[in-house]
Amino acid sequence: MSNVPGTVPSPESRIHGCLLGGALGDSLGYAVEFDPIDEIRRRFGAAGLRDFSALDGGTHFSDDTQMTLYTVDGIVEALEWANSGVGADANACVWLAYLRWLDTQGVPVPESAPRPQSRWIDGQEVLRHRRAPGNACLSGLATGEMGTVFRPVNPDSKGCGTVMRSAPFGLVPHIPAESVYKLSADAASLTHGHPSARQSAGAFSLVIHSLVQGSGLAEAAQAALDRVLGDNEVAPELRERLGAAVRLAGEAGLAGAASILSPEDLVRELGEGWVAEEALAVGLYSVLATARLAHGDSAEGDGAPGPVEHFKAAIAVAINHSGDSDSTGSIAGNILGAYYGTDCLPADWLEALEAPEVIRGMARQLVAVTSG
Repeated sequence: MSNVPGTVPSPESRIHGCLLGGALGDSLGYAVEFDPIDEIRRRFGAAGLRDFSALDGGTHFSDDTQMTLYTVDGIVEALEWANSGVGADANACVWLAYLRWLDTQGVPVPESAPRPQSRWIDGQEVLRHRRAPGNACLSGLATGEMGTVFRPVNPDSKGCGTVMRSAPFGLVPHIPAESVYKLSADAASLTHGHPSARQSAGAFSLVIHSLVQGSGLAEAAQAALDRVLGDNEVAPELRERLGAAVRLAGEAGLAGAASILSPEDLVRELGEGWVAEEALAVGLYSVLATARLAHGDSAEGDGAPGPVEHFKAAIAVAINHSGDSDSTGSIAGNILGAYYGTDCLPADWLEALEAPEVIRGMARQLVAVTSG
């Protein structure tokens, strides 16, 4: 299925689009992450924050992008070993990458924990800033124990710190969908033990995987929902939130842009995004409910609709609410970047993005080990 008439993004474009798109959504959302919607409207007007130009002092990406890039690095290392003919435990490689991220946050680990060798990503100074990292990510890694499904760290935690870092698993080609789900869910167990934290991460990676395989947005969302509905052990709250996101987005698609949920209704129906299933639901809804902007229903009045307009509209829905705006914005950006490739990324937003060369550097590494 083609995304824009006559075009199909290359795998390279999808990888770059997913990582850069997530960073854009994260960065714009990070500027309002802890603000209630009334404060967002007071600062930016009735429509909320919609563009980087409204941020006089600029903005930064958060721990969401930091951890996503470290997820990429763990995957890249595992694939480097595999490409050289040496088997490697992918989840162990991701864990070691996260331990190196933990070091960038100034958090020590016990002497019993391994001391992984430094890699290119560790020398990027921009990734050493502390940008409101999730408590469960910090505490889970700081145990020095490699959490698993059967021996979880933070067994009751289901914060969105698993979902917001999991898109890269869906970007790895030539592996079955169920393997993508397992890789992502296992990596979530490194820091969060609640079933919804693992399963939401797996479902998000499945959405990305389906898009990379050529599915449409609605198709990819339905595939993830079907996987969730078909699992007797799935957390009921994930089933409820993901189902609601797909249903409500479908209603908005039939009725047009005017029926997109208000920020208040978005939170009421799908949650604030601080926990895993809510973050996934809000991000996915934002993408699906605004899809008409890419197919002839431009509510903005700012020119012909298309991928860029869709991206901007989806991010606006994803970040303007009283909740975890950077994570929901990051998820929406990951999805659209994987779907359209780099064609959906606004050029002026990319100019405002912090350290794009670091994000592109990690994207190039992932392209290198997954092509040829």
